[in-house]
This record gives sequence, C-alpha cells and structure tokens, in this order.
Amino acid sequence: MVTPAPTVGEDEEMPVPYQEVAAADADAAQPMEVVAQTEVASTAESQPVEDLPTSRFTWTIENFTQFNGKKQFSEVFVVGGFKWRVLIFPKGNNVDYISMYLDVADAANLPYGWSRYAQFSLSVVNQIQPDYTLRKDTQHQFNDRESDWGFTSFMPLSELYDPSRGYLVNGTVVVEAEVSFRRMVDYWAHDSKKETGYVGLKNLGATCYVNSLLQTLYHIPYFRKAVYHMPTTENDMPSGSIPLALQSLFYKLQYSDSSVATKELTKSFGWDTYDSFLQHDVQELNRVLCEKLEDKMKGTVVEGTIEQLFEGHHINYIECRNVDYKSNCKESFYDLQLDVKACRDVYSSFDKYVEVERLEGDNKYHAENHGLQDAKKGVLFLDFPPVLQLQLKRFEYDYMRDTNVKINDRYEFPLQLDLDRDGGKYLAPDADRSTRNLYALFSVLVHSGGVHGGHYYAFIRPTLSEQWYKFDDERVTKEGAKRALEEQYGGEEEFPQINPGFNNAPFKFMKHSNAYMLVYIRESDKEKIMCTVDEKDITEHLRVRLKKEQEDKEHKKKEKAEAHLYTIIKVARDEDLKQQIGKDIYFDLVDHEKVHNFRIQKQMSFSSFKEEVAKVYGIPVQFQRFWLWAKRHNHTYRPYSPLTPDEETQYVGQLTEANKALSGELKLFLEVEIGLDLRPLPPPKKLKDDILLFFKLYNPEKEELRFMGRLFVKAFGKPSEILAKLNKMAGFSPDQEIELYEEIKFEPTVMCEVIDKKLTFCSNQLVDGDIICFQKSPRADHDTQMRYPDVPSFLEYVHNRQVVLFLSLEKPKDDDFSLELSKHHTYDDVVERVAHQLGLDDSAKIRLTSHNCYSQQPKPQPIKYRGVEHLLDMLIHYNQVVNHSIRLPKNSTIADVINDLKTKVQLSSPNAELRVLEVFYHKIYQIFPLLEKIENINDQYWTLRAEEIPEEEKNIGSNDRLIHVYHFMKDINQTQQIQNFGDPFFLLVREGETLAEVKKRIQSKLQVSDEEFSKWKFAFISMNRPDYLQDSDVITSCFQRREVYGAWEQYLGMEHTDTAPKRAYTVNQNRHSYEKPVRIYN
Repeated sequence: MVTPAPTVGEDEEMPVPYQEVAAADADAAQPMEVVAQTEVASTAESQPVEDLPTSRFTWTIENFTQFNGKKQFSEVFVVGGFKWRVLIFPKGNNVDYISMYLDVADAANLPYGWSRYAQFSLSVVNQIQPDYTLRKDTQHQFNDRESDWGFTSFMPLSELYDPSRGYLVNGTVVVEAEVSFRRMVDYWAHDSKKETGYVGLKNLGATCYVNSLLQTLYHIPYFRKAVYHMPTTENDMPSGSIPLALQSLFYKLQYSDSSVATKELTKSFGWDTYDSFLQHDVQELNRVLCEKLEDKMKGTVVEGTIEQLFEGHHINYIECRNVDYKSNCKESFYDLQLDVKACRDVYSSFDKYVEVERLEGDNKYHAENHGLQDAKKGVLFLDFPPVLQLQLKRFEYDYMRDTNVKINDRYEFPLQLDLDRDGGKYLAPDADRSTRNLYALFSVLVHSGGVHGGHYYAFIRPTLSEQWYKFDDERVTKEGAKRALEEQYGGEEEFPQINPGFNNAPFKFMKHSNAYMLVYIRESDKEKIMCTVDEKDITEHLRVRLKKEQEDKEHKKKEKAEAHLYTIIKVARDEDLKQQIGKDIYFDLVDHEKVHNFRIQKQMSFSSFKEEVAKVYGIPVQFQRFWLWAKRHNHTYRPYSPLTPDEETQYVGQLTEANKALSGELKLFLEVEIGLDLRPLPPPKKLKDDILLFFKLYNPEKEELRFMGRLFVKAFGKPSEILAKLNKMAGFSPDQEIELYEEIKFEPTVMCEVIDKKLTFCSNQLVDGDIICFQKSPRADHDTQMRYPDVPSFLEYVHNRQVVLFLSLEKPKDDDFSLELSKHHTYDDVVERVAHQLGLDDSAKIRLTSHNCYSQQPKPQPIKYRGVEHLLDMLIHYNQVVNHSIRLPKNSTIADVINDLKTKVQLSSPNAELRVLEVFYHKIYQIFPLLEKIENINDQYWTLRAEEIPEEEKNIGSNDRLIHVYHFMKDINQTQQIQNFGDPFFLLVREGETLAEVKKRIQSKLQVSDEEFSKWKFAFISMNRPDYLQDSDVITSCFQRREVYGAWEQYLGMEHTDTAPKRAYTVNQNRHSYEKPVRIYN
C-alpha cells in the first residue's frame, strides 16, 4: 500500500514517489561525467532464505556544479536480477533540497502487473569526514504505478553546496545506494485446500471469533456427525434454520475448494450486519451456541450429544470442622474458567480451582441447627467430559483502575494433560475413577490484541497427529508444535541485542497474542470422537441442495470469467413504465435495474439481437424501434435518439463502445406501436421536426400519479392541439379542461413548470424524451380541500417525504415502527406523530436521539427539545452508509467505478466529485488513482469507501496540508498502546491554523455536542505515539516531520475516554469491557 501523492510545496523528508511538477523534458538534460561501480556488501548465506544479496552502488558525479539540467539518472546497476538506477534533482524537485530516488530502470518494458519489494538506503558521502555521511533508509513495493521511491527533501542545498561541509569537493559529489531485494511471498495466491487439505471461513466484518470456534467444532468429527443427523427438510431455508445452516456450512468446509462464508449461519442466528461488526467473547458464543443446539437436538436421534461431548460435573462442598455437618451441591459444566493471573500453567490453575477456603473468624459459616462454625469450602470434580474446554481468564476487572484489563502474563499448557496426577487430587472421594483422565491437546484458540478488541484465530490438530494447522479466517497454513504451543504462552519477548559485545540490555516487550481457550480430547475417547464422517452421514436433500448451489456458483464464476465477451442490454418498454411509475418511482421514466436484461455476446449483430427480443416479447423484428438513453446535465435520464439503420448494422459490442455505455451495459427503450386491433404496427417514420413526449396523469383526489402513454408531436405545433388526444388517453370527456406541466428535474430540488398551451412545443423548449404531467383543471366550486392540489405540490411532497424508522432506546431489536414524514416537518410535528403512534397524550414526554449508522448505536446526546427546526435538520448528519455492489469488466478503472456510482447515489450537487479510498482498521491507506485498474484491487480485507470531495479541498494552497484525522482510545493495560476506532477522514488545514480553529471545524463537521466534545483530547500521532497538543499549536508545523513510511502513520488523533459501563467482577470476567451479551435470536 502506498501513500497518496504529496501536495506540491510540502516539506517532504519522508520517502515519496518521484513526482515532477514542472513539465521539463528529462531526456533533454545535458550529459554528466560519472564513474560508477558496484560492490557486494553481503552474501546470500547471511540472508534469510527468501532474500537475495544486498548490493551497494557508488555514483561519483564530477562537474556537479556545472550541471544545468533539472534531473539526472545514474548508470543502470543490477540487484537480484533486476535493473535499478538512482535519480537525482541537483537543484531540488521544486524544493530547496537535493531530491533523490531509487528508480526501476526497465519499468517501461516490464509486463503488466509487475511488482518488486526492496529495502534500500540513499547516501550523500561526506568526502572529508566520512562519519558525517548523510544516509536515509526506507523500503517500498515498486510497481507499474510507482516505479520510483525516495526523498524529495533529502538534504538542504545550502549544506550540499557549502564547500566547508565536505559533501561537494572539487566539484564532485559522491552518491551511494544500497539495495536489498526480497522475493515477496504472494499472500493472495495461497491455496489453503491445495497446501493443507482444509479451507478457511470468510470474515464478515468482525467474525473472526466465530470462525475460530466454528473451525474447532467442525474438526470434532463426532460433533459434525451429530449436526449432519439433525432433522431438516428440503423446505427449510438455511437463513431461518440453525441446524440446516450449520449442516450447510460443515458440508462446504468438508467438500469446498475455497473459503466458505458464514452469512447464512449468522442470519439463522437472527443477526444483522450490525451484529457481524461487533466482536464478542468466544467463550460466551460457545456457551450460547451449545445451549441453542442442545435445545434444537431435543426429541431427535442426536439428543444428548452436547452433554455427551462437553458436560462434566463437580461438587461444591462446605464441611464444618467441629460439628458433624456437611453441605454438598452437584453442578454440571460445559467449560471451565481457569485463572491466568499468578498461575504459571494449567496445573497451577487446577490447583487454585480446588484450593480449600477456610471459613473462620469473622467469616464463619452458618450451619443449620449449629449456628456459626469454622468450616472449609471447596470444589472437587466428579467426572470430566470427553472434550474438555478450558477458558483462560485473560480478561479481568481491575478495581484499582476501575476498568477491564487483559492479562498477557506467560501461561503454559501441556501437549498432554493428566488430571489424575498426584493420586487424583482434583477428584472428589466418590468420583468415578475407572476412567483415565489423560487428555491430548486438540485446539488452541488465540486472541491477539487488547481489551478493546483484537483478532482471533485457532491452531488445531484435526487428526491429533503431530501436524498442527493455523486457521486464520480464510487462510489455513501448516504450523509446527512450537508455534502452536510455546509461542502462544504469552509473556514477554525480547529483541536480540544489536551489539552483543556491549553491555546494552535487550529490549523487551509484552506479547499481545496468547492462548485464550484450550480444547483437550480424552485419550480413551479418541476413537469414538475422531470417527469417520462421509457423505452417507449427510441427508439426501442437503446433498442435492448443496450440489445445486455449487453448480450455480460455478455458473456465476463462468459468467464472471466470460463477462468481457458479453454486453448486458437493458430494454425498457411501455409496460415497464406503466408498472413502475406511481409505485416504485415518481420521477423520470423507469428504474433500469428492474427491466428485462439480455446477456448478449459482443460479436452478435444487432439484427440478431432483435431476433432475440422477438422471441422474448413476441414482437416481430420489423415492428421494433430502439431508442438510446442519455443522462442529461440536470441528472435526469431520458430517451434521446432512435437507432439509425447504420447503427443497427453494427455488432452489439461496437454499439456499446460507440455510446460509451457504462459498466459494459447498453440501455435501450423499445418503441412498439399498437393498432386498434391490439396488434403491433410498423413504427412511424420520424421526421426532423417530430418530438417524442411521454405523459403522466395526476389525480389530486387520490394523490396518484401514473403513466398514460407517449405521443409524437410537431415541434411547431401547439399543446392545445393535442388536448383531445390526452383526454381520450385519460378517459376524460373530450371537452375536459386540463393543465399541463413539464417535469424538468428533481435533484437537488424539484423543478416542474406550467406549459403555456398557446406557445409551440419548440417555444416551450420541449425535446425528445421530455415528460409532460397533466391533470384536470381545478373547479372553482370545488369544496373539498386537497393536500396537494396540483402536480408541482405533489412532486414536492414526494421529493421531501421520508420514511423514518424509530427504535426504542431500551429495546432496539424488539420495539420499532416506521412513519412517513416530510423533511420539512417541524420538531413538534415529528414528536406529535410519534406520540400518536405510541398512544401518548403528551408529546413533550418524547425524547429523540439520532442514530450513528457506523456503530449502529444511538448517538451520545439526545436531540434538544425544539433544538432543530425541521426533520431534515435531524437527519442531515445521519451520514447513512449504503453498500453498493458494482459489476464491471476487470479491465475497468476506478474512474469507471465512480461514474457508475454517480448513477446510483444522490450527490449534494451536479458538480460534486467522488473519490475512492482504501480503509483498513479505521485508517485510510490510500486514495485510488482514477486510472487504477480494478483487477489490481483486493477488497477481501480492506474496505473500499467512496465519498464526495469537499469543496474546500479543491482549492489547496501551496502551504496548506491535507491531513488524516482518526479517533483513538488509550489501552488502559498498555499505556503506550492506542486503539483506533470509528471512521477516519481527511481534513484540509490552512497555513498558520491553530488547533483551536481546527477543533471548531471538526466539531461542526461531526456535529458533536459541546459537552461531549470538551472531553476529547487532541494529539499529533506519529508511529503510534501521541504528542498531545495545545489550542495555540499551529497544526501545519506538526506535520513537517516526515520520517515515516506512509501518510497514515502521521495523523491528528482525537482521544476518547473509555466510557464503557464497568460491570461487576463476578460477571463473565473474560468478556471485553465494551461488549453487549451474545444473543442468538432464533
């Protein structure tokens, strides 16, 4: 990933791609005398296996001061079999510094899609005192978009040209480049099935905790077999049946060749998109899921499977020391929570679990009939389950800090666990000791991160062999035992000493990745649990269903692969207009997403396509006439020109390209004339002065708008001449007076104007594709008061109406209703409508709170009583995120994506511009160039976000800065660790602007209340370290320190205090502090 191109005039010390602002001809530079040599600095033996030798290139530039050109390239040198060269700007690349870059010498001749990664340094040698040589190091993924990378502001020209400094001696400058080339392993090319025999699960947003648990459960064959045998029917839908969804998921994991989605399963849980983006506790999900499955298995052939696999029993006892009194309570468990803090390993935790507590002194036990007595209290086990699930209490409530913290202490766990050790000290006296409680480690679920979230993955031994596998969402890899065990113990890790011969202490840091849940399988039950599961265990209807799904998937895959050979032609007819206008749409003529699509080979002639249309609609070819659609400047979409005979002789692909059809789609209107006998007629000859108009009829009494038909009129004819035809079309009497209006546009405001019936159509500025709305003229003696008496008022109403969903603050999933309101409704109008819906007499008792569409939670502050004038003001900062799926040929560019998006979204103005960003873990990593090919973009993990470019960013001054602004919180457990969250954004900061001024703009942009905003702290953050700012600090001066590898590593941070409610210590201590309970609703 690369940083966006720097703004001209920035003070750049960070490595950036070379960008020459001036239009000077580089090749016209005068030749220079150079002496170059390449020297091997290290050998392959000292490099990691994937590394190639490091080479140092020395470039001696003589007569440096006499050079008059703008830039100069060195001779080509070879590293790792690839050609490189150094590019310098002796007088600076539009800065008062010498600019230096490493360049791929043969970039223009390399194949499409090439890339190479290199670590390198550039140096200007001090020829008098070598110790003062200026060297800068960086690394970069070179590709066809960025074939050079380096430092625009490498060294001030004043220092370079000062003879006393030693960099320029006798007119000579010495430049060195040291390059280490590394072969990059292609992460995306990894085929998990081919490499390991297993496939992964796709992450739906924050469902890695679900994936790690599901992989563990799936690889317990006895559990999988039981799931397959749960009764389901062919009429069940996976999204509404947990058993069927789980069967489908397990079947795909067993037989699919690629990663599997869990969307059907999470839908069967009753989860929506919001739930998929909430990270929960894997232990809690395990309990809730097993309880749900246990309930679903009741009354079936697999009833009791959950208990047989996971249920164990222990006894809580209290025994008095001085009287004969003992109290026992038997309890079952599906998993055990083990302490991590102050325990070195699993055995220490079990020792602590069964530790005897003395009840004496002020803590004596009140025994029935014996009063207060000294006693001992403890827990002993009656039996352990075949599959033992151990939850490690990595999350704990810290009373001193009043918050949850993660325990990253070292905690060891054995490959083989013996719970009969020391004479069975964990077992109760009356426990069944006939079963040997010797367990083999089967799965290690890992949590990587802090108390505010992180990532889950699992190490599993599917066959209990020595081979471990890492299941990390979509990716499955083979791993060694050390990786699965020792490296997941947690605790401190240290970097090796840089200078081993000196007394410098090694740098230590606390590992944030460690085991969180352990699954053991009892040795004596291995054969039963690790049973064979094959197709005969899967019901016939499930096999048929999934086989069809696989065939459909292959068909879609084939269609996608062949998409470049086809054109989608969307044909709209009169029938579509009649069906949609007044129901699905009110403005314009048709929604092209709801008309018939023809998938036609580009090499098919258009005449052959017309034969396909004849087969579908039963309309002979000679009666068909097709019109092209055009998007007008006012953002309306209308038919504008019939296809000419010459155009109809072309191939479909030629016609598509000639009309610059977006997304490879061609939109057409099919004109068919119908005679009195309801049979098609040949289309009338269209003369130059003929205009095709479309007509809609409005009924103010019913508040109804519908499509009536179309007519050809003469440009110099008058509307008054067609009134009889319109009355006949509408079923009115011939002498009915009617009013005519032209529907001109509807965005951003409605424009619908009266048509002067006495003027010509030409004088009324009517052209092909225009829409005329008509209605009966209102009668003077009409007593009935109508809400929207004419076409303009009705269209204004339709344009401003808004369906608003209201949720109960206490029960957001259970209590909701929708109301159709107007954006111009006042605050009082809104609360009165809500009160009426709820059956309340006093609307003043209603309190409304805006919704945060990103977190799917209420915003912190309610809307003030009469604090806004209209509903529009309540919704203006809603910032609704809409997901759009866009299908484009793989050779399309980001510009094509943006053009397609403009047809699907409502922009703030006709001139608004869009950009597409790459967002990952709440940071913006790049703005995609318009010419970026979409086939180079991988959105499997990264989010592609489209947004309007603010007007202020279109006029950036030479010293202004476009900075990244991110939300963050401090990790309480690790004071140097910060957690980003929320939605990142860009902000233009003007030269000399202080933090106080910037804060005002940010508060206005985010619409945060004064009370809430006053709690935020602002910091300049570089390399994840915050430097807190004062209101008087000038922001642009902070962002001149650029010793970093990407713009996303320097940003203005807004720190939020962790206001998550603190729960009691006794409530599931392993849950993250900010979480809501896991719920499975179905």
